[in-house]
Formats: sequence, structure tokens, C-alpha cells
Amino acid sequence: MSAKVWLVGAGPGDPELLTLKAVRALREADVVLIDDLVNDAVLEHCPGARIIPVGKRGGCRSTPQAFIHRLMLRYARQGKCVVRLKGGDPCIFGRGGEEAQWLRERGIEVELVNGITAGLAGATQCDIPLTLRGVARGVTLVTAHTQDDSSLNWQALAQGGTTLVIYMGVAKLSEIREQLLAGAMAADTPVAMIENASLPHQRECRSNLMAMEEDACAFELKSPAILVIGAVAANAISSCGSEPAREEALSIDINVGSQRA
Repeated sequence: MSAKVWLVGAGPGDPELLTLKAVRALREADVVLIDDLVNDAVLEHCPGARIIPVGKRGGCRSTPQAFIHRLMLRYARQGKCVVRLKGGDPCIFGRGGEEAQWLRERGIEVELVNGITAGLAGATQCDIPLTLRGVARGVTLVTAHTQDDSSLNWQALAQGGTTLVIYMGVAKLSEIREQLLAGAMAADTPVAMIENASLPHQRECRSNLMAMEEDACAFELKSPAILVIGAVAANAISSCGSEPAREEALSIDINVGSQRA
């Protein structure tokens, strides 16, 4: 058998958001290396596979990335179908690109399977359109947590004119607020803080840039959570539409098995 690893996005948590391609990969899997944030309900699609937890959580003991690499390589070289199952999308803050490159350099075939990212799903669940004509011309996804603790170009983000979606930002709310304000983003810019996106216990706190740290504290916001910053955070899809247009009834006279002279 040829050596192959599937890097699969499991989506933000709701098992119904899993793609059909992800389901197919799981059904074929012999070994599944699963991230900590993946909903266990997803595993019903791979009942015969060996499940190996390799989770990573901020502030908690995590599986070293080098060990995850070696596990994928070992099982792939044994001819097993390996699925590396990640929360959200594997290539949006999920190290999918790094893992794919590392495996391909060692002769392992890799296939990436997209998943719905938490920033999109969380906003949608709160009726927030990340782009909206006349309001937001684009969306920018960033992480507040970097490998080398380097700082983002906050001034560019503040003045970019797009909806800003920040991952892993709960512990850095003070810095985010200060940097965006220093970058000339308006203090009353709407903010939505969304915890446990797409899950039944999802929670949402609406605020603005100036007050978001205090409101998050009062709300007891916890990770995993995403921040949606921009004018769209004050909008809701349900309030943007107009009353549905009425359709006129169409009557069709069908004569079966007969002809008219």
C-alpha cells in the first residue's frame, strides 16, 4: 500500500458541519490522530480505527509537534491509512501546511481536507455576516498567539477597513484593545466575543472596542473563543432582510394522454 496521510478539518465543533470528504477519509482510516478540540461525536465515522489523542491547548500540557510528526510518519510507512483530525480547518492556524511539507519531504503522500473554521461558524451562529455590502468589504483572520511572540501590524489591521476576526485572543484582550486604539480604530467599534463556536453551549457577548475587556471579564469569557471586530458585529442577518416578496400563484393546465384539435 502507498503511504498516505489525510490532514482533515473537523470543523468548529458541531458534528453536522463535517464535510462528506472528511467522512469518507474517516471511514477509510486505520489510525486517527485527534486534536483536543474535536467533538468526539465525529469519531462515529471511524469505529474500527485506532484513536490517538494528540491535543494542544493553551496553558495545558500538550503533545510535542515533533512527536506528532513521527507518529504520522511511522503509521504511514506501515501502509496504514492515517487521518490527522484537526479542529476547524487544518490550514487556518492548524499547522496543516507545516505538517504537509514535513511529510512530503519524507516521501509521504498528503491530502488536505478543508473544514469550516471557527471564525466563520461562530459569526454565522450569531447572525453576523463577516462581509456585508456597504459595511465590510472583506474579512481578515489573524491569531493573537504567535510562535515567537512577535507583534502583529496592528495599525494596518486597525485601518484596513475589513472585519477583523481574532483567534486565540482571550488572554490578550488588553493588548488588542490598546493596539487597535493606538492604530486609530474608533473606540465604539462593535465587537462580538463568541465562545465555543457552533456547539450547543456556544455563548456570545456583544460589546465595543473600548469596553470589551471589562465586558469579557463580567461575562467570564473563556477559551476557545473568537473575536469579531468591525461594523458587522452590530448587524444581524435576521434584521437586515426585508419582508419576503409574495409570489403569484401559477396555474398550469396539463392534459395527459389527450390532444386538442
